[in-house]
Amino acid sequence: MAKALELAREAGRAGEIPVGAVIVNQHQQIIACGANSKERTQDPTAHAEIVAIRCATHALQDWHLNQCTMYVTLEPCPMCAGAILQARLKTLVYGTDDPKTGAIRTVINLPDSPASFHRLEVIAGVLQWECQSLLQDWFRQLRQQKRKKTTAVWADPDTTTTEFATSSNPAVPSAGSFLDPNAVRQIQACSLHSN
Repeated sequence: MAKALELAREAGRAGEIPVGAVIVNQHQQIIACGANSKERTQDPTAHAEIVAIRCATHALQDWHLNQCTMYVTLEPCPMCAGAILQARLKTLVYGTDDPKTGAIRTVINLPDSPASFHRLEVIAGVLQWECQSLLQDWFRQLRQQKRKKTTAVWADPDTTTTEFATSSNPAVPSAGSFLDPNAVRQIQACSLHSN
């Protein structure tokens, strides 16, 4: 799990949700690693678990991972839980529950559902505090960055963004106070030419 945490930290520094996964064989040797890379690859399936499974099946030249154990920092989502079952992993060890999309025990329980054809051994809560703290800290920083950007939009008189200005909210400045007069003329010119 320590290696999975290290991968999660690297993903977080790269702007990804910090989740890491490691797959070991029956001799406890690492055969594959994965970290979230959805943003970097623009691939919605590039979750840490999927990346690790792809690497493991490539390394073993076999999609049956029934002698392998996956260590992952966050409880897998439905997509990843399905892939774990499809790969026939023997054991899943995860750090912290996912109260929004956890598909192992928290929100739904795919491994024990009637739809599951594979019995998966599950161990939860390994290095839970470390895994949970990493995620909470990362999301806290993300929210702070978003607040700073929103504040910067209000503070920048040259901003041409109007999405925050609405007439129904008196606390919000009007669109005219946001827009540079030259930008307003350009917008008006474009709308005249489009008619």
